[in-house]
Amino acid sequence: MSPRAVLVGAPGAGKTTVGELLAQRLGVEFRDIDAGIEAAAGKPIPEIFFDEGEEHFRALERAAIADALETFDGVIALGGGAVLAEETRKRLAGHTVVYLSVEFADALSRVGLGAGRPLLALNPRATLKHLLDQRRPLYEEVATVTVVTDGRTPQEIAEDLADRL
Repeated sequence: MSPRAVLVGAPGAGKTTVGELLAQRLGVEFRDIDAGIEAAAGKPIPEIFFDEGEEHFRALERAAIADALETFDGVIALGGGAVLAEETRKRLAGHTVVYLSVEFADALSRVGLGAGRPLLALNPRATLKHLLDQRRPLYEEVATVTVVTDGRTPQEIAEDLADRL
């Protein structure tokens, strides 16, 4: 069993929104790794970061991704920082990984000032710019398909992806 597509990208790239639409178009289920972690932990990600720390969250994230890649055949959306783990990048090899590329201006307008995003809590503009610069090479490394999302609706992106997959 293997997912139809795994979506990666920065905060604000549209992984969840596009993922849900793509799954509908492909007639498969959708799984958001962050939402699954929140459900299993019984609290939102910002609280996990605050209560147990980022490393605890990242361990939960790595385990959830490993499980999903082995047991789920729909569309998966990974959290923006999931690619930071070398273990996860290795696990993604051989899967259809879609990098939803977004530039700073569009990402900023989509995430606003980072409400509910623990890594963007302090100085969201500078932090988002840093995250984009730091993670872009990792997204490109794991991607088998890259889609530019700037100036496009989630529906347009999902249609494009469904045609390509």
